[in-house]
Amino acid sequence: MHNDQIHLPDILRIAIAHYQFETIHPFLDGNGRMGRLLITLLLLDRKILQKPLLYISSFFERDRYLYYIRLHRVRTDGDMYGWIKYFLVGVVETAEQALDKLHSILNVKREVESLVNYQFGKRTAKGMCKLNALYENPYIKIDKVVDITGLSFKAASDLVALFVDQNILFIDHYILYEITGQSRNRIFVFKRYLLKFLKN
Repeated sequence: MHNDQIHLPDILRIAIAHYQFETIHPFLDGNGRMGRLLITLLLLDRKILQKPLLYISSFFERDRYLYYIRLHRVRTDGDMYGWIKYFLVGVVETAEQALDKLHSILNVKREVESLVNYQFGKRTAKGMCKLNALYENPYIKIDKVVDITGLSFKAASDLVALFVDQNILFIDHYILYEITGQSRNRIFVFKRYLLKFLKN
């Protein structure tokens, strides 16, 4: 990994480092998770990624048998080429999925911001303030809206009602959806945004 006498692109060094880590198998438990996390950390360290947005574990987990076969064949047959090719396919597929997900999230962001700007009237500024907080944490209570916006509890409740109101229904998801079923201490979720992260 750190031998600069051998000229290899960093992405190939990372593929080899992952194989080496999995071969050493240094822990009693969690080697796979740690090894996959190591990939992301090395991508960040080598400045290939600026943020940890590449989740290659999903590629490996989709067909664990093939993942283990590829690692095993390096040990038994010296097939480093097969492992690196498999690894690079995983990086490309995962990057493409991440890019698609990012575009989908940005579309939701644009649509919802446009909706708030169009329908919230004089409450638009406070609505945008609340919306920005929802991007950081898609779960919110009215008390938190009070803290974020500086509104009274009643005004914050009214603002939440604007988000929940069916007049701001987008396709088939409310902007906010209450999840506790209670009348007090209710928790609202920015379901449409959150679902973008939960879908593969």
